[in-house]
Amino acid sequence: MSDPFKQLRDAMDQFATERDWDQFHSPKNLAMALTVEAAELQECFQWLTEAQSRELDEQQLAAVRDEIADVQLYLIRLAGKLDVDIEAACRAKMEKNAEKYPAGQVKGSAKKYTHYQD
Repeated sequence: MSDPFKQLRDAMDQFATERDWDQFHSPKNLAMALTVEAAELQECFQWLTEAQSRELDEQQLAAVRDEIADVQLYLIRLAGKLDVDIEAACRAKMEKNAEKYPAGQVKGSAKKYTHYQD
């Protein structure tokens, strides 16, 4: 079975190796770069209304695509450095979230799980 995360991780490893960038790609530096890219993604939506954020023109959407890709690629690179299986981590986190946010208790609410009583 094909693992797109592994394929991208391998491609990122090769890309960094060809440029001698591995020396800069510590987990700390990758996490910091990730926050920068996430901020650049936010910038694409800065000053837009809720409605405008749902109706991006092609130029805006192209910029959002690029920033989403940057965020994802840094996540993949960071996960590779720490030997984290992204798919497994996501599935485990979804299970935790299902426990913290039972549908019958939180449906239609944006409150954090700490604001719910048993």
